Amino acid sequence: MKLKASLILCFIIVLLTSAKQLVLTDYLNLPEIPFDYSINLPTYFTTNAQGGPPGAVTVLINTPVDNPITNDGATLGRVLFYDKNLSLNRTISCSSCHQQANGFSDLSVKSTGFLGGLTTRHAMTLIDAKYYQNGRFFWDERAATLEAQVLQPIQNEVEMGLTLSQISDRINEQPYYNQLFINAFGNNTVTTDRVSKALAQFVRSIESYQSKYDVGRATVNNPNANFPNFTAAENQGKNLFFTPPQNGGGGCAGCHATEAFAGIGAQNNGLDLNTSADQGQGQGRFKTGTLRNIELTAPYMHDGRFSTLEQVVEHYNSGVKAHPNLANRLKNANGTPIILNFTDAQKAALVSFLKTLTDNTIASEVRWSNPFVPCQADLSLSGNISSGTYKSSNAINLLNGSNQNSSNLNVNAGKYVEISVPFEVKTGTVFKAQIEGCN
Repeated sequence: MKLKASLILCFIIVLLTSAKQLVLTDYLNLPEIPFDYSINLPTYFTTNAQGGPPGAVTVLINTPVDNPITNDGATLGRVLFYDKNLSLNRTISCSSCHQQANGFSDLSVKSTGFLGGLTTRHAMTLIDAKYYQNGRFFWDERAATLEAQVLQPIQNEVEMGLTLSQISDRINEQPYYNQLFINAFGNNTVTTDRVSKALAQFVRSIESYQSKYDVGRATVNNPNANFPNFTAAENQGKNLFFTPPQNGGGGCAGCHATEAFAGIGAQNNGLDLNTSADQGQGQGRFKTGTLRNIELTAPYMHDGRFSTLEQVVEHYNSGVKAHPNLANRLKNANGTPIILNFTDAQKAALVSFLKTLTDNTIASEVRWSNPFVPCQADLSLSGNISSGTYKSSNAINLLNGSNQNSSNLNVNAGKYVEISVPFEVKTGTVFKAQIEGCN
């Protein structure tokens, strides 16, 4: 009997040791060779167009010299982005508010935090974050860099709720980060500076360049020419987008510049006469985001007030308010708001063009997807276990605990189960487990 018990114990220890060696594949679905996060953009992205806008995106790039995108750095950032362990109760990740399926934005007007509270503003898309000339982030541009921005939601008392020191502690708790930090930075030392750099690398890697617009743009030297793959309405909308108001267009490219269709700084776009409820950067100015994948990122504006692109177009057509700090591009020479007076057909055409900026590959691109292994259902144990630990990164509720020694079952904050010394079970016992709150 003693020999049999010893053999069982040795077998269990071997299993536990093996699990530790396979920890990355146990938790994460990552390729053996990291994904290539460098993107070969079409030539027209980096070369100024003939005949006018849009121009090259190179003037907007905000990547710092000390944090270029690397494959291992972006891989680490991807795991951090989707890891719910970085919220206080392990229920929220960055991806909860910036959802890949929705253009890395949120369908809700305001996002829900780890305790059910709501954010103060709508979640801005992360697509083409690297293309913003002054390099500032958040709607009010309070973060000077993307590296400074990515840590703030984790520390926000509504969004994710950790302190700066807790960020490193949570990461050190997870066994899968050791090798990821070695790959990205040469050793396994966890610092918040490294966390911010990895997250920023991942976010900057998310670029849109495979839309219907891009297919058409690749066929012409002059972007003002009609695109052969566009409908008549889409080409009409494109012309209205790039043509200045004094020439009968909307002048949209004045604020949404280059092939990234991104802004160059915060603007007051005349949403309200009185902006005292939310001044943004100051005097009602807010960051001008990219229009790429705009079809997928509703609702619109910093407060999510518009639910459709038609409402957005109507605002610029007839609804701009005469705020004292209204952007110059939205004013006549006498200071009054420009009224475009587009016909219904013109407004519909402009919406049609905006929808050609939708890049459907964004939602399915594996490099930017959730890397965590789907939830497992069963824990099978047999014999008497006198040493060893089982831990899951996801929440586990034991549905059948009739044979467990509950005094030795450690449930940490309801977010993982740890079986610790001594944990005795009857031979052949199978514990059915339901995993909740999966990454």
